[in-house]
Amino acid sequence: MVSNCKLSRHGADVFHDPTLYKSVVGALQYATLTRPEISFAVNKVCQFMAAPLDSHWTVVKRILRYLKGTLFHGLLLQPISVTKPLVIRAFCDADWASDVDDRRSTSGTAIFLGPNLISWWSQKQKVTVRSNTEAEYRSIAQTSTELTWIHTLLTELQVSFTTPVIFCDNQSAVSIAHNPVFHNRTKHMEIDVFFVREKILAKQLTIVHVPALDQWADILTKPLSASRFEVLQGKLNVKSVSPENSSP
Repeated sequence: MVSNCKLSRHGADVFHDPTLYKSVVGALQYATLTRPEISFAVNKVCQFMAAPLDSHWTVVKRILRYLKGTLFHGLLLQPISVTKPLVIRAFCDADWASDVDDRRSTSGTAIFLGPNLISWWSQKQKVTVRSNTEAEYRSIAQTSTELTWIHTLLTELQVSFTTPVIFCDNQSAVSIAHNPVFHNRTKHMEIDVFFVREKILAKQLTIVHVPALDQWADILTKPLSASRFEVLQGKLNVKSVSPENSSP
């Protein structure tokens, strides 16, 4: 998506063929299974299935042009040594009040097992939050839930792994996770705070602050410039494979 693109459900430019829109956007959802870098854009256009506008269709065509130009890109999976504990890392981010219609925030998470991206999502939060810190913390809580499931699965399979680490670029959210101090702005999010805090005290989770430039989940929460998009695309292990070197 264009970096300054703001889509809204309100407008007079009604798209002439809603069925075509739903068909194409539905197919794009399957593409995100191997192309995580388009997750944000596809999630965004999925929000206008009921009444698509021409402006929404323009974004869909831009996604299709991008895919056509990167046909031989895909998610690279690499072998991992079994002699060492597996390293689990998660990058989570949120774009506060990014939706122009209801001012809900967008959460994005990328979870890595060793060098491989194994889980990711980009989705609008279910409630409207009143601060950037709360939006980021809700993203942390959702990521913690997924890491808890991965932790349980690997334990059941008797696979050794290090304590999962969540990287967040919001210093206030990281501080609350390690030292929950409730005041008027955080009382309504106590459940998320206690859930994450419980995991930290049990040494099942570590949360670390990361600079915004090193936040790989940025690509899952907002439109970016072409240069920034290409950098984070590589961080997600989306690589190009030439047709002559690719195996069936």
